[in-house]
Amino acid sequence: MNNSYNLCVRFNDSLKITTMKAAVQDVVKDTTQKIQLVDGTFTVSEASDVVLSLLNEKINFHKLQRLSLCEGSVTANTKFPDERIAELEHEKSVAKAFFAEARTKGITIKIDGVLNISINE
Repeated sequence: MNNSYNLCVRFNDSLKITTMKAAVQDVVKDTTQKIQLVDGTFTVSEASDVVLSLLNEKINFHKLQRLSLCEGSVTANTKFPDERIAELEHEKSVAKAFFAEARTKGITIKIDGVLNISINE
């Protein structure tokens, strides 16, 4: 679909109206997307910071989701965010133990974190 837009442009203290044609294309061309979120070798402290920060962000997201559900009704069903928060808190404990063990060995950590996104139709 082609559209025409009139633009008002200031040039040397005078106004000029110009017509611009733009072709509007489909915003979504692919139904899948991959985002390389993390890729590299890190010290144990850096890797711990990256992983724990991501987990904390997801935990906070679900806490806000739960709060939003409860705002409208104190009897709202918060089972999904509650369960997801518990799962992520468990993963956080596992990650902390992993990094604590890695610290004792003086090694580096490789992280390859890809987000695979797809459209549900």
